[in-house]
Parts: sequence; structure tokens; C-alpha cells
Amino acid sequence: MTADTYRSVESARQGRNWFTAGWLAMGRGLNMFFLGLLAVFLAWFVLAGLTLALVGFGLFLVPGLVAALRWSARTQRRLTGATGVPVAEPYAPLPQGASGWKGAWRTCEAILTDSATWRDMLWAQCAVTVTGLLAVIPFGMLAHGLFGMLLPFIWEPVVHAWDGTWYMFVPVRSQDAAWVAGSLGLIEIPVGLLIAPYVLRLHARITHSLLAPTAKAGMSLRVEHLARTRTDVVDSSAAEIRRIERDLHDGAQARLLAMGMKLGATESLLDENPEAVRTLLAETRDASVRALEELRDLVRGIHPPVLADRGLVDAVRSLAMESRLQVQVTANLPSRPEPAVESAAYFAICELLANATKHSGARRVLIDVQYRANALAMSVTDDGNGGAGMESGSGLLGIQRRLAAFDGTLGISSPIGGPTTASLQIPCTLTVMP
Repeated sequence: MTADTYRSVESARQGRNWFTAGWLAMGRGLNMFFLGLLAVFLAWFVLAGLTLALVGFGLFLVPGLVAALRWSARTQRRLTGATGVPVAEPYAPLPQGASGWKGAWRTCEAILTDSATWRDMLWAQCAVTVTGLLAVIPFGMLAHGLFGMLLPFIWEPVVHAWDGTWYMFVPVRSQDAAWVAGSLGLIEIPVGLLIAPYVLRLHARITHSLLAPTAKAGMSLRVEHLARTRTDVVDSSAAEIRRIERDLHDGAQARLLAMGMKLGATESLLDENPEAVRTLLAETRDASVRALEELRDLVRGIHPPVLADRGLVDAVRSLAMESRLQVQVTANLPSRPEPAVESAAYFAICELLANATKHSGARRVLIDVQYRANALAMSVTDDGNGGAGMESGSGLLGIQRRLAAFDGTLGISSPIGGPTTASLQIPCTLTVMP
């Protein structure tokens, strides 16, 4: 499968042509409108719970009501992120351990002193009146256009029922005017589909301004992210050291020990049994070759020589040549990233290619490596069965943790039936080549 074929499949799947993109954006806009309508009711329930908290038992209602409101806000963030405007979650952690009245009071205190709670309340009030109406405009144009197209056939009953009617700037009083209205309706429908993605992006920007973390909350999230990634890096380094020690102990070290024992035996047999010595020396030579191969494999697992000598692109192409799948590599890197970023990117692609080989049932894989917007952007697409996920225990979760140390991201698109596309992005700067 060529790169152009992959791109056409991906483009069709994501609906990048204007017609499909318009329908998708229109559907998302409707989802956001009804989600906002639900959020309005949830926000009023939260206010009612706060009122009841004054008499005591509302303390037990507020956490559940706020959790429901946060669920709607999280869903809105996810839908907004799907439009290309990611919105981080700003919520502070809730206290754990306490129960009863004391626990309810501490939970409510944490909720009410969290600025994200009040930003969710503000978003809920705007979700229908401002952003919701904006999101539903393309659907309104679709419905209005369909009405205009029907007017040539139903204009007389409509005029009699409503004592006259207008369609846009056209007063519908005759059959000819109804046909003009129908023509305008026919034009209005594709215009609505055409503007739907742009309206949705504007909606996403407004939503981002309402639901994104404040500067203070963003700093707290950043500190938490750095602490978590530092722990992950330390754990990963410790696990890597244990793996190297285990491989050395069970592999090369055992073979070197056996070689020493055989050489000791040859010394005692040198005068008495030259034939046995010759056999032992041959076995020792074979063991030294295997020990050297194991050491080379171990070094390759730490930092492959081809990666150190020739860079990421050639190292990935070397992987492609060694794979039993049909792997095509496209790349455009003006120069090399920092060694640590290069290593993280290489091993992430190794893991993704191994997953495609072992689990996906794929035959062809496309690996694309680019540098754009001050970030190393990579994608690995296979034509396998799909269904890959980030669930606990998945190798993808390990890749995500490895990339998080560099503020990198991993996105997975893997519908059942395929194809599977893993998108990786690592912010970095390229080294200046002499």
C-alpha cells in the first residue's frame, strides 16, 4: 500500500472533504447543544444542593451533583479536543479518607474553593445561550433550507395558516415567489455544511476560554505533571537497569563463566587427551561468539549503534528492513533532534512496529517522520484489525509514559476493522548540522 493510498484512506475516514466534514461538524454541534442544555439543568441542581447544604444534608448531595456537572464539562472538553482545540482538565484532587459529616464537609469545601467548579458553572450558563446557539446555527440553516425547498409544494396552506410568510427576504405570496424561496433553500443547505466546521472551531475557542485552566491552575497542573513524569522516568530507569542486569546475568555472564570452566578443563587435559581439548576449545569458541552476539543485542537495546551514528531516520529504515511486514518509511528531517528525544522516538516506533507485527494481523505499515511546528511529529499506520487501546497493561501506555517525560503525546485511532494510526508528537529543537 503506497503512502498516497494510506493518506486517501485516512482522509476519507476522518471526513476531510467538505461535505462529510460539514455533516460531522453539524452532528457535533447538535451534540454540544444538547450537552449544554443538560449542563444548564445540572448547574441549577448544584445551586439547589448548595442551598440545602445550609440545613445540613445538602452536604451529601453537592459532591454527586458537582460530579455530574464535571462529567458534562469533561465530555465537552473531549468533544472540543476532537475539533483540534485541546482543553486540559483543571480540577484539584478531592480529599480522601474522611467519612461522615466531616468527610462531606471537607469534600464540599474542596469543591467550592476550586476555581474550576465555578468556571464549569459559568460554562453551563453560556452552553445554551451563547456557545450552544452558535453550535446549532449550521443545523438551523439545514432545517431552514429544507423548509425553503418544500415551500413550492406547500406554500398555499402555509400562507393561509400563518396569514402570509417570508423566506429570508422573499415574501411568499405566489408560486413564483415560492420557487425563488426553494432556490434559496437549495443554496442555504450547502452553505450551512460549508461553514459548519468553521462555526465549530469558533465554538471550540469560546469553550476553551471558559473551560481551560486558569494560569494558577495551569501552573499547579504543570507541577503535578512534572512530578508524575519524574516518577515515571525514575521507575523506567530502574526497570531498565534491572533488565540489563538480568540479561547480563542470564546471558553473557553465564556464557563467560562456562567459558572459564571449559578453559580450566583444557589445561588439565592438555597433555592427556588432545582430542578432548580440541573439542572443548571449539565449544569455547562457539560460546564466545554467542556471548558477543548477546552483548551486541544488549547494546542495541540500550542505544542502537545505527541510531547513534546515522540518526533517527536511518535507524527507522533499518527497522523497516528487518521487519517481516511490508514497511514503508517517509521522512523529512532537516537535521537531528537531541539524542534523548531521538532515542525516545526510536524506541516508541520500535514498540509500535512490534505491536503491529504481533497483535494486529497487519501486512503493511507506513511510518512517517516529520518536523513541524517545533516538534517531532511521527505516525505509524497499519492495515490490521484495529481495536488497539490505552488500557492498563498495554504497551501503548508505556510509550505514553516515555513520551510524557519530554512533554510528548501519543494519540491512537484504531476502529474495529482498522486501520490503526498512532500519532506521536515530541516538542524539540533540531541540532545544527555542520
